[in-house]
Amino acid sequence: MLTWLKRDSTDFPSIDNALREPNGLLAAGGDLSANRLIAAYRHGCFPWFQAGQPILWWSPDPRTVLVPKDIHISRSLVKLMRQQRFQVSFDRDFSGVIKGCSEPRDYTQDTWITPEMSQAYKELHYRGIAHSVEVWEGDSLVGGLYGLAIGKLFFGESMFSRTNNASKVGFATLVKKLTEWEFALIDCQMPTQHLNSFGAINISRTVFSNYLTQYLDETSKADWPTWPILQE
Repeated sequence: MLTWLKRDSTDFPSIDNALREPNGLLAAGGDLSANRLIAAYRHGCFPWFQAGQPILWWSPDPRTVLVPKDIHISRSLVKLMRQQRFQVSFDRDFSGVIKGCSEPRDYTQDTWITPEMSQAYKELHYRGIAHSVEVWEGDSLVGGLYGLAIGKLFFGESMFSRTNNASKVGFATLVKKLTEWEFALIDCQMPTQHLNSFGAINISRTVFSNYLTQYLDETSKADWPTWPILQE
């Protein structure tokens, strides 16, 4: 049975109670306050819903993740990054990135990043928890991604590209930094061909929960820069 959350509590039901169909639906309702969102990611779930729907919270099984040190970068992407066509920055234009991620895609005009959702993650950014990666071509923002960093875990949320391979360059640059900062895992939530090409794998909800227990309260070496990261 689906649990409806109370607005005066940030508690979630056990992720073991998530439905099998649709896969991972755990709860509905509540709000998108910063405290609730932080509690959700620490608990192992995340919000995903369309405009007009109640807030829905998910904890799919299996969970798609990427171990930073195990990333696979194709030869063509390595070549592109060495050309230095793009410049990459961190936390320089969070609003621009989340706006880019909310734009309609080629395959749909719908977006799950509603104005309410956008504002909620901006609040997390102001608190130093949500971070953005910007990909620039000259002065134009052509791609990027955003997510949350808690302990030694990075929870990826969304990415976008306005030109070919821009988000790939941003993601590869982020993963390189997360490796240097000794992050243990990137939560990718659900599988995509794009993520699989980087070496993303599926793990059980139980194993994912073990990562949360082990690494959420660990201190990373993260030092989120605001200056451009030169491509090697």
